[in-house]
Amino acid sequence: MIILLAMLMLPALVAWAASLRSDTPRIAPAIPTADRSAGNRVFLERAERLLKHPQDSFMILVGDVVFTKGPMIMKCDSCHYYSESESLDAFGNVSMEQGDTLFVYADELQFDGQSEIATLYADFGKKVRLINRDVQLETDIFVYDLGIDLGYYEVGGRLTDPSNELTSLYGEYAPSSKEANFYTGVHLNSRNSSDTLDIYSDTLYYNTATHIAELHSPSSVVNARGTVYTSLGVYDTDSNRTTLFDRSTVVTSQGQTLTADTIYYDHSSGFGEAFGSMVLTDSAHKVEVRGNYGYYDELLDSAFITGRAILKQYSDSDTLWLHGRYIEAFRVISTTEMLPEAETTDSIITIARIDSIRTDTTHVAVVYPRVRFFRSDLQGVCDSMRYTQADSMLRMFINPVVWNEEQQIFGNVIELHLNDSTIEEAILPDQGFAAQLIEHPHYNQISGKEMKAFFNNSELRRLDINGNVELIMYPEESDSTINKLVTAQSSFLTATFRGRTTEYIKMWPETTGQAIPLFIAKKSSYFLPKFKWFGDMRPTSPEDIFTVPEAMEQVMLEAGRPAPTKTFAPRATLHQRPSAEVPQPLPDIIPPEISAQSAANQQ
Repeated sequence: MIILLAMLMLPALVAWAASLRSDTPRIAPAIPTADRSAGNRVFLERAERLLKHPQDSFMILVGDVVFTKGPMIMKCDSCHYYSESESLDAFGNVSMEQGDTLFVYADELQFDGQSEIATLYADFGKKVRLINRDVQLETDIFVYDLGIDLGYYEVGGRLTDPSNELTSLYGEYAPSSKEANFYTGVHLNSRNSSDTLDIYSDTLYYNTATHIAELHSPSSVVNARGTVYTSLGVYDTDSNRTTLFDRSTVVTSQGQTLTADTIYYDHSSGFGEAFGSMVLTDSAHKVEVRGNYGYYDELLDSAFITGRAILKQYSDSDTLWLHGRYIEAFRVISTTEMLPEAETTDSIITIARIDSIRTDTTHVAVVYPRVRFFRSDLQGVCDSMRYTQADSMLRMFINPVVWNEEQQIFGNVIELHLNDSTIEEAILPDQGFAAQLIEHPHYNQISGKEMKAFFNNSELRRLDINGNVELIMYPEESDSTINKLVTAQSSFLTATFRGRTTEYIKMWPETTGQAIPLFIAKKSSYFLPKFKWFGDMRPTSPEDIFTVPEAMEQVMLEAGRPAPTKTFAPRATLHQRPSAEVPQPLPDIIPPEISAQSAANQQ
């Protein structure tokens, strides 16, 4: 019976197959003379075969099917076409073409003529591909709104151009404006073989023409020279430069951390410029620098800060707070030629060639002008200061004064040797004066040409003076009272102390002096000629370092150090702040039945 039926149907099958031959005439457009741009309608341009069942609402087009809608050309192997709504379901070798720049390739297309939305699908193991000149977008399901020239995906996709590759779960792309938006699990990776740039975010906007990315969510930008953490920023992936907003942070490859309201950062050169409440931290050296403006150059390992600038150095026991109008820090590299020992042969001394060169590196910080610092056991002022990491030496210039407890030292230059920010030694190489308040107006006083003071646990324990020694002392009696004044002069002096008590004094080679009872001593004899007490200039708290007293200002003016007027302009050109409005991804407009059908096709 089956064989009989097959034989009866064979002539009909042969006739149907013959009707599909390549020489079958193509269907002409329904309205040959219509203006194709009028009303932006869908036009059937050609097909090899048209089939229509009276009960169906669509016609079937087979073979080299071509539709146009304005400048857009849609092609496929076959389709169901709904003429009333100008919609179609296309199958096999689907493409959408616009001019010679925009191409979309897929295996299936659902086009809604009313909403002008095209939904394209790829078969299992393949991708829908959009090509716009040198830009390519790949995804499993792609929705393209012809009305607004915007395409998007919601099932994961990848966009590539000559500079970068971007992947995300959700994405949007407008071919005409070259703008793309990416959401959820966004990863931008540089396609430059010499670059290691990676950006991770949940909301990123990107322009395929300029290769500029905008970050609108907590993001990290990773480069060989450092990592950026930001919630709002603009990144030029071609120049490798970024502008960051809203308290972003840069962590350099050397371990330094820079945070500020706005940051400009060049990843290639490692140069960062910060504006507004900046904080530069070097945890390795236990140093933190703050200010309202500053920059950091990683290649030169240098930094500059101004605007309520403050340097904090931490120790296990205390913190040193230091302020000046400008703070600069930089690296100093010195080289030393290493020579072998001389060789003697037949009374002829020969020196071999240089065997090696030793390189020494140290960090230097310079603070100026109107410098003030505070630590619970040490305070000081001067007009400029230089700190060298190699010898832990803090050098103070222009009317420097240092206080420790009730003791004060000053001179033309003061050098403080610090150990973990704790003072161990003070050197006054060019005129020194030390004073200790007993009770006003009585002060122990010592002056000399060169002075060295040694401290233990931040207390003055020994004092050495070379040249032109002069002193006034108020020795305490056994009941802690003072009733006489002692003056002395010599060439050299060594003294030891314990708290407020002078334990031992030695002066040599010749000493002159006298002891005068206080009740007959004239007040003019209470002080050495160079005596000054700068108590009204002394910082009293970390916050007090920002206030320059009138007395200190006057002292600096008398020394020829006028108040600074220099201002600093930004060194970099910043990107404009991105719009605060963050567009949300387009809603899911893929018809449920189409999504279900596509899922079935993928299985």
